[in-house]
Amino acid sequence: MLEEKYSCPSHSSREAEPCAVANLAPLRWPAVIFPACNTSHDRSPSPTSRSSGPGSSWRSPAVKRCRMSPRAGSATPPPCGASAAATRRPDSRPSWLSRTARGVPSGFPPLQHAQIIQLACLEPVAKGLHITHWSSAELARQAVRDGIIDAISPRSVRRILHMVDLQPHRTRFWKTARLNAEFLERAVKILWCYTYADHLARHGYWVVCTDEARFQILERVPIRRAIPGSIEQREFEYKRHGTITVLVFLIVHTGRMEAVCLPDKSARHYTAALRHFRRRHRHLRGVYLIHDGDSTHTGGCTPGYLSDSGHWWRPRLLPPDASWLNQAELLLDAFELRYLKRGSWRSRGEFSEHIEAAWPEYNRRYAHPFDWEWTIPKMKQWFAKHAP
Repeated sequence: MLEEKYSCPSHSSREAEPCAVANLAPLRWPAVIFPACNTSHDRSPSPTSRSSGPGSSWRSPAVKRCRMSPRAGSATPPPCGASAAATRRPDSRPSWLSRTARGVPSGFPPLQHAQIIQLACLEPVAKGLHITHWSSAELARQAVRDGIIDAISPRSVRRILHMVDLQPHRTRFWKTARLNAEFLERAVKILWCYTYADHLARHGYWVVCTDEARFQILERVPIRRAIPGSIEQREFEYKRHGTITVLVFLIVHTGRMEAVCLPDKSARHYTAALRHFRRRHRHLRGVYLIHDGDSTHTGGCTPGYLSDSGHWWRPRLLPPDASWLNQAELLLDAFELRYLKRGSWRSRGEFSEHIEAAWPEYNRRYAHPFDWEWTIPKMKQWFAKHAP
């Protein structure tokens, strides 16, 4: 459902309709927040909203109430349609008390912002703590202890960190590649394929990435589905029905996939899957095949099959310890999240049937080319900076 947020128009920007609250007597409270009238009844959806039709075809419902928002300056609201500056007292606050470019009230001087950001970039051990990472509550407590600020809430800390896209509470795994001449040569060949995938497809050549993943077939019963007031509950204990290997093919220029379940991970089963893929796409002139240097890809019967294909298969090996250059890993993450993460299967056959039904649905609902930022010039600059 398209969700629209209504914001109050500025009183100084245009004339508005008379507002009922302008005739109300101000309340005698220490701090008063008055509603600001929203006279905009027809608005197009935000450019960031997703919809299947043009923005002009969406009409928002009439606004029946005003949104409460704090007003700086005079406690008495100006008449709707009048200039806010006419009733506002001279504002002598520092500039840092205004809203930031992202709409977040800063509330603290820039120096304190910088000190809190610098604190978040430190390891907790630098402050004599044994926690492994910072949370917003720990950062707020440490900022007060260090005398950076007299008092600050964890929410304010999160806003400050959000302004610079700093997330000390998050982490991801990284595998260090061996940066040498072989790494650069292989990386450039792969990035060339990604860069010209659309151009190659128009001439009958596809760029295809492959990767295998082994999954445990787990049966968890019962599973209590979510109901109002209670999240889904999954049985902690499970029955294990062995493992199965799933081989995925990613067609780079479209983002579409194909998947097959293999009894085990071996060169014999890998070449059989390649033969089946070629039969399904015999209309192509060739495929640039991107895969890693696993023994099933470089040993056994695989090299012989690839070399005897008459250059229909054009393999491109990933650099050692650089699987992050394989877009098929992004596909596996997206597919597992939607179709495997919370599943329960009673047998290997049931799991295989699920995979056979799931990957065509993925293509219909989610497939799109992955956003890929690595280019050949960027890789060469990165290599020159980090190579020994």
